[in-house]
Amino acid sequence: MLDLAEAGPGAGLRTRAQRAEDGRARILDAAVGCLVAEGYSGASTLAIQAAADVSRGRLLHHFPSRDLLLVAAAQHLATQRVRDTEDRVLALVGSEVRGGDRIDRVVEALWASFHEQHYWAALELWAAARTHPEIAAALLPEERRLGRVIRASIARMLGEPYSSHPRFRQVRDLLLTSMRGAALTYAFDSRDAASDPMVAQWQDLVRTLLSD
Repeated sequence: MLDLAEAGPGAGLRTRAQRAEDGRARILDAAVGCLVAEGYSGASTLAIQAAADVSRGRLLHHFPSRDLLLVAAAQHLATQRVRDTEDRVLALVGSEVRGGDRIDRVVEALWASFHEQHYWAALELWAAARTHPEIAAALLPEERRLGRVIRASIARMLGEPYSSHPRFRQVRDLLLTSMRGAALTYAFDSRDAASDPMVAQWQDLVRTLLSD
């Protein structure tokens, strides 16, 4: 047990701050789970509160509105997953794997990221934003911030000489938009994403366009 007297005057504050942060993280995780499982209309504050096992007051303290909570949850998970994907790829390829092999592994990892929870949570919010201006207003700056994180991550994963190639930005944006659209079809046609024939086409495209 922590002895606050021995730990110093700041220990109690740190402990309270840690509890608050833990509670916030539980709320965010619960919100994503509800958003993915029940969709935007089913992700109510009551459902999220029950899943997170927090009081109504605690939930409203962190997130005064449902839409702000859902946007924050989806963005939090997406940012975390982008970093996890980058760490996994860099640990796998390091600085030793170069050329086409590196491109292939980055493309595979990027494609796999479009089949994780954050993508489906984002889809729910994008669809809701079309008819809910308040969601669109909250979502737009967060999506722009996340976009910067994703673009920087892809540059680090591919590394030099690809990230400084004159066509790098075009190739990167083409990959992202193409994968985003292709992944959407998995909402109604569940299949093995790793064996999707588009993967080989993306790999060939990146190799070709960034080869000179």
